Amino acid sequence: MAITGDQRLLKRINRMALVRLVRSRPGLSRADLAQETGLTKSTVSLLIQELIEEGWLRENEIQATGNIGRRPTPLCLNGHRLVVLGAELNADIVRVVVMSLAGEQLFEQQLDSPGEAPVEQKVRGLLDLLAEAVASLAPGQRNVLGLEVGVPGQVLDDDLVDAPLLGWHEVALGKLLRSGLARGPLGNVPVYILNNGDAAALGETEFISGEEAADPLLYIGLDQGISAGVIVGGRLLHGRRSFAGEVGHIQLLPEGPRCRCGRRGCAESCFGLEALAASLGCSMQELFARAQTEDPACMKQLSVAGKQLGMLLHNLWTVLDPARIVLGGTACRLGESPRVS
Repeated sequence: MAITGDQRLLKRINRMALVRLVRSRPGLSRADLAQETGLTKSTVSLLIQELIEEGWLRENEIQATGNIGRRPTPLCLNGHRLVVLGAELNADIVRVVVMSLAGEQLFEQQLDSPGEAPVEQKVRGLLDLLAEAVASLAPGQRNVLGLEVGVPGQVLDDDLVDAPLLGWHEVALGKLLRSGLARGPLGNVPVYILNNGDAAALGETEFISGEEAADPLLYIGLDQGISAGVIVGGRLLHGRRSFAGEVGHIQLLPEGPRCRCGRRGCAESCFGLEALAASLGCSMQELFARAQTEDPACMKQLSVAGKQLGMLLHNLWTVLDPARIVLGGTACRLGESPRVS
């Protein structure tokens, strides 16, 4: 079967390749970019001019070098005009952030939202926070490129296939959000729905530049459940059905505690926040308070959980051989306890 190229798609790919190069190595000139990408100088000049006019890039001042002739103009990301929105729908909170292209956080707000809250209630809370976020932007100075929503579950396209922590099953979340957004200030802004771990892994990749950007990258999210995102070759690893990264259900202890998936000894049932609190007979809020006061029973349980987390990380490192492992999520606050080891 013959495969034909889509010129518009090719142009988008080339534009983003230029943006990513400038992001990772600020100060590159148009000539540098042509050499790095293999594109012609005229194509690079045309695309760079578009990106400057749209607010993706800007020109820096030319530095005197003492060389004879016209000096190349260095380029860098423009952190003043374009922004992206990020949202988190979790079991107990709804959270929204606004980020500049340069990785500067411009807005953050969250509200409590019980896990048993209906889908529509969580979506209304998210829409309210998004309206606040848009209102916080300076008029005419920032344009929203898109909205990325992270959810604690398995996502296929825009439909949340399964999110046990929220009690959701086959919820058409994308349709609900787009319908609500169309009636507000964001209108038809592009919406992307991802598993929390996948969304965080992309954030670690997109907002870390230069030599710090590691590939492959493994992100582990430690919250009520355990999530993960894997970046390979600069791209998110989705898996055949977009379910890659469900490390919370890797079995660590065959005779361990019962997991919500029905099996025993899954990582989530061993050291997910909900499981840790249940093992101590307290709420998650009390778990953090007991960790801060160095309650002996809590310290002992956290020490066991740390060893189990280490076991999971070792297994994932052996299989994936990542250049970097990033830990994130609410449970990382437990590591601030003075004597957790």
